[in-house]
Amino acid sequence: MNQAKKEKKFSTELKRGDRIVTKSGIYGTINDINHKEGTCIIATMAGKIKFDKSAISMDLSSKLKKTSSQ
Repeated sequence: MNQAKKEKKFSTELKRGDRIVTKSGIYGTINDINHKEGTCIIATMAGKIKFDKSAISMDLSSKLKKTSSQ
């Protein structure tokens, strides 16, 4: 239950410009977020893709954020 709370908090704190990794392993940057639909548009090297916010991996994105800030 604690993990679910952390993931919900992570999902609500997502914003434009955040670098993320999806659960399927796609790396990108958030371009736009639609909180009403629960989706976001992610810019990747292949172009822009629309994903459900639940497809973003909290663990992988957190690791990416830590490595890019060092």
